[in-house]
Amino acid sequence: MAEAFDSYTKELFDALFEGTADSADVPGELKDRVLSLFENAKASENLTQPIVDLFCALLEAAKSYKASPKAFGIAYDDLVQLAKKHEEVDEHHVTVGGRVMRALPIVDEANKRVEEYLKLKDEVAPSGIELWDKILENQERIKRQLGMTDDDWNSFSGQLKFAINTVEELAKAVLLPEDAIRDVARVTKHYRMRISPYYASLIMPGKINDPVLLQSVPTGEMIDNAGIEIPPVAADHSPARLIDQFYPRVVAVKVTNMCAMYCTHCLRIAHIGKKDRIYIKEAYKEALDYIRKNERIRDVLLTGGDALMLPNQLLKWLLDELLRIDHVRMIRLGTRIPVTVPQRIDDELLDILEYVNDQKPVRVVTQINTPQEITPVSKEAFKKISKRVSAILNQAVLLKGINDSKIKMWKLCEVIQEAYVRPYYVFNCSFRNPQFAHFRVPVEVGRDIIESMYGNISGDAIPRYIATAGGKVPLHRSNVMGRKDNNVVLRKPWDGSIVEYPDADPERYYCDEKFAFRKYNWK
Repeated sequence: MAEAFDSYTKELFDALFEGTADSADVPGELKDRVLSLFENAKASENLTQPIVDLFCALLEAAKSYKASPKAFGIAYDDLVQLAKKHEEVDEHHVTVGGRVMRALPIVDEANKRVEEYLKLKDEVAPSGIELWDKILENQERIKRQLGMTDDDWNSFSGQLKFAINTVEELAKAVLLPEDAIRDVARVTKHYRMRISPYYASLIMPGKINDPVLLQSVPTGEMIDNAGIEIPPVAADHSPARLIDQFYPRVVAVKVTNMCAMYCTHCLRIAHIGKKDRIYIKEAYKEALDYIRKNERIRDVLLTGGDALMLPNQLLKWLLDELLRIDHVRMIRLGTRIPVTVPQRIDDELLDILEYVNDQKPVRVVTQINTPQEITPVSKEAFKKISKRVSAILNQAVLLKGINDSKIKMWKLCEVIQEAYVRPYYVFNCSFRNPQFAHFRVPVEVGRDIIESMYGNISGDAIPRYIATAGGKVPLHRSNVMGRKDNNVVLRKPWDGSIVEYPDADPERYYCDEKFAFRKYNWK
């Protein structure tokens, strides 16, 4: 009868019955367990698991004690009948051999790949949800230090009014060594600093190189990283006022230079300027006119700065104008607001998003770089947004000390996916700005991280790895043609052209001794 079975089940029976050990050689505990499983398997009418449990136990006995089923008083024909019942009961006619000899070992082997991650993820990369109690303590301390009321804290206007712009305010809100504060003062003579009180509360006191601290508080490297800054994107890809265009069917409109927080790795650092600006109507009209005249354009990104820093009335006017342009079919909003000042996500804004999305798909494109940025408050903000738009996409930046390990990046992608956000891109940190050289990660390190996700986390939680090199070039192995000095030679998949992309300095990347906040005197 066993001849009718598939090769997996035949393999299983051969493994079970090759043993020669006597029943006396089998531990009594194992014998009792096998016999109990045998009775359960015979008694089960519509279940497959009791049969699988029995065959697994028998296989364990065969491997460990060379004991065949006969050592337990179980006949060959009895197991044949159970194997047939397993296949008949299973909706997809999976055989017991296929399950025991192939499927379960494959699952066991796969489980080993994620053991280290599951063991360390909450310690190495805790989310803001897991740290929430500590964050609440931080919030109370920061409110006292900055003189904020609960109403101030819970409002967008209050978060902006009490935003940390100076080293004096920083010293009150964030616990840092004195030499670190001095370095911040050195940097802020040249570059703006702004941290919302809410975002500052995500920083874990005393944690050297806390991932939120690294993104929000500038260190001396921004001044010490000597080098020639490549002209900003505006100089070579701006065919019209406020417009950036790399591709024929997509444009970005830089609608403001304002952000609720200025990131320490900002690609558009040159656009920020010394003063917050909402532009005159004529500027927006020129950008809109360019879009109207170019019928190839179908996808428009409103960015900045941060698109959601615009007042609702102005934002709605811009969106209405885009709705009236027939060839514009998709609209995106670039924003960090949901993680930097989630208090901004009010009902009026949500209604605007839904109103536009009912006419043309709206996608919110955000940047989350560490699971620490996902708190109960930011998750709720994303949940509300997700009900009003077609998609929320995350464009993370690969940054040293923040997300440059498998555990940190896997955790980031899983946490944001659970917060209603789709992992979309991971950018290799910009080479255009020497100020950020200390944050750059070698291409190969990033590629190993992204490729390690396949087969280990959900497929739609795996982002694409991208370099900005005259457009977004995927860093798949098929696009990497080789190296020239410290440049990675890339092939652009859309036209086959070759471009050299400066890689991170490996000597600098692997030197951790004085990276960022490690060089200061912590007590």
